[in-house]
Amino acid sequence: MKSELIKKKKVRIIPLLVSIAVPLLLGGIVYVLIPNMKEIYESLKKPIFAPPQIIFPIVWTIIYILMGIASYKVYKLKYEGIDVSSAIFVYGIQLLLNFLWSFIFFGFRLYGLAFIELIILLMFIILTILRFYKKTGIKVTLLLAPYLVWILYAGVLNFFIWMLNEM
Repeated sequence: MKSELIKKKKVRIIPLLVSIAVPLLLGGIVYVLIPNMKEIYESLKKPIFAPPQIIFPIVWTIIYILMGIASYKVYKLKYEGIDVSSAIFVYGIQLLLNFLWSFIFFGFRLYGLAFIELIILLMFIILTILRFYKKTGIKVTLLLAPYLVWILYAGVLNFFIWMLNEM
C-alpha cells in the first residue's frame, strides 16, 4: 500500500515541465507574432473597468502555469492506467481556442468575432473543468478557477470593447 502511495505522489519532471511549457510557449508565440498588442490595446476605446495593459502578461503567466500544473495532474493519471485522453483532448481544444482569440482580436481586430470565439472558448473551459474534475476531483479543478474567472472578465471586457469600437 505504501509503495502505491509513493507511486501516485511521484513527480514526473519532464511531463510536468512540458505541461507548463506548452501554454506558456503558446502565449509567448502570440507576443512574438503580434508584437504591437500593447499599442493596439492602448489605442482602443475601453470601458472604465478595463485594466492597464501591464496586467495582462502577469495574469496570463500565472494562469498558464496553473493550467499546466492542472493538465499535468490529469496527464500523470495515465501512468496509473486511467484513460485521460478525452480530458486532455478537450484541454487541447481550449488551448487552441485561447491561442486563436489573440489573432482574431489583435491581429484582425474583429472584436465581435473575437467575442463569439471567446464564448466558445468559455464553453470548452467549462468542459475541461468538468472532465478534469471527473478524473481528479476538486483540488486540481480549483487550479483552473482563476482561468475561468479571468475569461468571464475578459468576455465582458471584449464585449464592451466591441461595442465601443465597432458599433
